[in-house]
Amino acid sequence: MSRKDEYYNRAKQEGYRTRAAYKLKQLDREADLLSHGDTVVDLGAAPGGWLQVAAEEVGETGTVVGVDFQRIRELDHGAIETIKGDMTEERTKDRLSETIGEGGADLVISDMAPNMTGEYDLDHARSVHLARQAFGVAEDVLATDGDLVTKVFQGQDLDALREEIEDGFQYVQTMNPAASRDSSSEVYLVGKHRLTAPISVGETHNVEIVDVGEEGDGIADIDGFTVFVPDTTAGDTVEVEITDVKPSFAFAERVD
Repeated sequence: MSRKDEYYNRAKQEGYRTRAAYKLKQLDREADLLSHGDTVVDLGAAPGGWLQVAAEEVGETGTVVGVDFQRIRELDHGAIETIKGDMTEERTKDRLSETIGEGGADLVISDMAPNMTGEYDLDHARSVHLARQAFGVAEDVLATDGDLVTKVFQGQDLDALREEIEDGFQYVQTMNPAASRDSSSEVYLVGKHRLTAPISVGETHNVEIVDVGEEGDGIADIDGFTVFVPDTTAGDTVEVEITDVKPSFAFAERVD
C-alpha cells in the first residue's frame, strides 16, 4: 500500500476530512504544539482536517478558530468556530480578534497552498507569499510565547523566509512530516515561543545598570524589559548591543 493510500484510508476510517490531519498530528508530536485549553487559529482551514485534530487536543475548554474564504462545513465539536473571510481584509482580522479575545492565540497554523500552475518557481513564490501572510497574522494575534506552523514549498526564497520568521520567535524548525506525499516539495516552518520584546538582536542602547543578578551580571531595564549585561556593576551607564532575546528577558554585551 502506498503512503498516500495509507493516510487517505486512515482518514476515511477515523473520520478526518483530509489526510492532512496526520501531518498536524505528526508536527504536534515532534514540536509539542497543542495543549488542553489552548486557543488555536487555523488559516485556510477548509475543509477542516486540521480543525478536527486541533479541537481534539485543546478539548472543550479550548478554542479553535478556522478562517477561510471558502465555506467550512459545520463540525460537531464545541471548541470549533469558523469565520468566512479573507485574512488580508480588515473586517476579517477584526472578527478574528473579537473571537479569540484579548489574551491572544497560543498557536497559529496554516496549511495553505497556492493554486498550482506547474511552474515550480512561480508556485514556490506564491507559497512563500502565503506563508508570509500567515506570519503576519501570527504577529498580530499570537500571545507572548505562542507558536506558529506554516507550510511553504522548498525553493530559493525559503532561507530568507525562515530568517524573517526567526526574528519573531525564540527558534524556528524546518519540519517534513511523514504524512507529506513523497512527490511533494512542502515543508513546515515551526516558530516556537513568540518574542514580544521591545528590543531586537543587534540593536544598541545606552543603559543604566540598576542591579546585579544572582550570576553576577548587571541588570538594565529597557522599556520595562530586563536585560542582563556581564562585566558591569550597579550604577554603571554603558552602551550595549543586544545579543539574544528571550520571551521575558534579553542578554547584551558592552560595546563602549
